[in-house]
Amino acid sequence: MTFHQEIYQQPAVLQRIIDEQWQPIREIAEHLRQRDIRFVFLAARGSSDNAGLFAKYLVGSVNRLPIALAAPSLFSLYETAPRLQDCLVMGISQSGKSPDIVQVLQEGRRQGQTTLAISNDVKSPLALAADHVIDLSAGEEKAVAASKTYTAQLMAVALLSAALSGEPQRIDEIRRVPELAAQALEQDDNIRQQAERYAYMQQCVVLGRGYNYSSAYEWSLKLKELCYITAEPYSSADFQHGPIALLEHQFPILAVMPQGKVYADMLQHVKDMKERHHIELVVLSDQEEALRLAQTAIRLPAGVPEWLSPIVSIIPAQLFCNHLTQAKGFNPDAPRGLRKVTETW
Repeated sequence: MTFHQEIYQQPAVLQRIIDEQWQPIREIAEHLRQRDIRFVFLAARGSSDNAGLFAKYLVGSVNRLPIALAAPSLFSLYETAPRLQDCLVMGISQSGKSPDIVQVLQEGRRQGQTTLAISNDVKSPLALAADHVIDLSAGEEKAVAASKTYTAQLMAVALLSAALSGEPQRIDEIRRVPELAAQALEQDDNIRQQAERYAYMQQCVVLGRGYNYSSAYEWSLKLKELCYITAEPYSSADFQHGPIALLEHQFPILAVMPQGKVYADMLQHVKDMKERHHIELVVLSDQEEALRLAQTAIRLPAGVPEWLSPIVSIIPAQLFCNHLTQAKGFNPDAPRGLRKVTETW
């Protein structure tokens, strides 16, 4: 199974996790309400860490629960775990095998806190360390670079947030996502042609904000691990606090900017950069004005609620990275120096 083929599996995987996991997640949410959870302590690495960044925005905004991203080495190497109280200790990992992430949940359980694993292997060490497990239901992911397990992680977080919210319209919105993901795949041939323009790109900045801050991080990670590009992710707000000095004529900026609360601010920021620095701009958006600004415009499906947009918007970014890797003469299924499972301590 290739990376490209697994990208195409995502609508089916998203539908499966909704069908199979919604009821178990509702039961987990009921247990969490009974425990009066005050915040979430979250451990992850790599793409899973980017899913955690999505959770930080979603659970914070919809469920009003702050999320602290764990420093796993405090638990493993330094052996000085922070005191945890009234929290949900959550681990996100497609394999569930990284020892430092497992140790965070083990310590959470030792301190009497509720623990939750989101994993593609319900028999993994991470799952066995948790009180509750959400199965990603993605099937085996053979490509080294994550695609379907990443969007399944985002969906798991969205389902948990919806269940905690008690707002029935949220699951109705979620049920539309698999079809919207299928619509995003319709851009494949167009993206293949567009990616060739960037065959010689060696560095770039990837911008996102709000919910799609996670998309900027995940897109930049794929550019690094598959295309070997120095790709730096930023919030469009943070980028103005110093890093904007990087810009020069035709510097590549990749921006994820669907409709939503952060759209107007991002649009103005991108306009300013175009006028002042004549940047090379790649835009993922469902908004015509944003698409017209770009040298390379990648259209997102219309009608995606902002809180769910990272699940859909990352799919064209995955396709872009797959085709750019091939345009550069590399193999997206054999990234150098990487293995499918990375175990860190």
